[in-house]
Amino acid sequence: MAKIDHVSPLAPASFPELPFVKGVSFAAVEAGVKYAGRKDVMLAVMAPGSSVAGVFTKSATRSAAVLDCQSKIGNDAPSGAAFIVNAGNANAFTGGNGERSVDAVTQAVADCVGVPISRVFSSSTGVIGEPLPHERITEKLQELRDRLSTDGIEQAAQAIRTTDTFAKGASKTIEIDGQAVVIAGIAKGSGMVAPDMATMLVYIFTDAMIDRVDLQTFVSELNEVTFNAITVDSDTSTSDTLLVAATGLAGVKVTPESKAFKSALHEVMLDLAHQVVRDGEGATKFVEVRVSGAKSPADARIHASAIANSPLVKTAIAGEDPNWGRIVMAIGKSGAAADRDKLSIRFGEILVAENGWVAPSYNEDDGATYMKNQSIVLHVDLGLGDASDTMWTCDLTHGYITINADYRS
Repeated sequence: MAKIDHVSPLAPASFPELPFVKGVSFAAVEAGVKYAGRKDVMLAVMAPGSSVAGVFTKSATRSAAVLDCQSKIGNDAPSGAAFIVNAGNANAFTGGNGERSVDAVTQAVADCVGVPISRVFSSSTGVIGEPLPHERITEKLQELRDRLSTDGIEQAAQAIRTTDTFAKGASKTIEIDGQAVVIAGIAKGSGMVAPDMATMLVYIFTDAMIDRVDLQTFVSELNEVTFNAITVDSDTSTSDTLLVAATGLAGVKVTPESKAFKSALHEVMLDLAHQVVRDGEGATKFVEVRVSGAKSPADARIHASAIANSPLVKTAIAGEDPNWGRIVMAIGKSGAAADRDKLSIRFGEILVAENGWVAPSYNEDDGATYMKNQSIVLHVDLGLGDASDTMWTCDLTHGYITINADYRS
C-alpha cells in the first residue's frame, strides 16, 4: 500500500482524550495482516446485556464481514458482544474464502472471550480481492484478550487505519436525570468515501441503557445527516460498517423521546464524519456545501451531491480558483429541478452570482482571497422552494492520485 508520510493539514492537533465507557474494554496488536511494524487488529468487548445497532454499505459487492454483520445485527441476547477489526485486507471479493475467514475469526473470538458467535461482529478494511490470512488474526486473540483494558480506545483507533493520516476519535458526556451518560467513538476513513451508508468503519460506544430497536432508530436516522452526508471521491466501499453498542451500565434509561441523548449521539457522529473528510486522501481544504430553496429534500440532496462530488469543482477549490461557473455546471447536470435565473451562489458571505449572471457587487479578488481559506462554504439557493440540505467534502489534489496509484504496492 502507498506509504503515507505526512499528516493531513486539516487534522486536529492531537487525538482527543476520550472518557471511559462503562462495560467496554479494548486491545490492539501487530498481527502482520498487511502492514509491518504497526498495530493492525483491534478487539472491543462489551458487557453482558449490551445492545448493538448498525448500518452498512449498500454496495452490491459488499464483503463477507459486512454480510455476516448484517445477518447478526437484529439479534438480542443477554450475553456480551465483541467487535474484531483488521486493517490492510478488506476480505472482499474473495468468494468462499471470505466466508470461511469470517467464520474462523468470529468463532475464535467467541471461544476466546466467552460470547456467542452470533454476538461477534467482524470488519476488515484494505485491499480488495486478496484472501484474508485470518490465522494471523486468530493467533493473536489470546494476546488481545490479555491486553484488554478500559483505556485502550486510542490504540484501537490507530489499529483500524489504512491510508488515514491520523486516528479519529470523538466523545460527549451528558447528564440525564441527574446522572452522567458517556458516548465515545472511533472511526477510520480517508478514501473510497461517498454517501451510501457510512463509507468507512465506525465504532461508537455508550453506557446508556437503550433497547436495541430504539438504538437502531437513532443510528439509522442520524446516519443520514452525518456519514451519509460526506464524500471524498464519490466512490463507495465494499466494507462500510457503523456499529453502535450501548452497555447500559450507567443505569440511565434512554427512550426515543430523549432529545439530549439523540443530540449528543448526533454530535459524536458528525464530529467523526467531519474528521474523515478532513483526512480525505490528499485533502488541503474542508468544504461545506449548503443547498437551500430546493423543491424537495430529495432535490436538495441531489444538488448538494452533484456539487460535492464534481471533480471540476473540487479541483478548482484545490487550485484556490473562485470558478463559480463550475458550480452552475454541477447544478445543471444534477437532474434535479433548477432555474438558471432564480439561483444564487455565495462563497461564505460573498454573493457571487444571482439572477442568471454574476452579481453586480461581486469582486473576483474577494472570491480569490476567500478560496485561500482552509475551510470553505459554498451556498447555493435555488429559489424554488423551502427544502435544504448540507454535505461536506474536500478538495481534489495531486496527492489523491499519488496515494491511489500506488495503493497496492
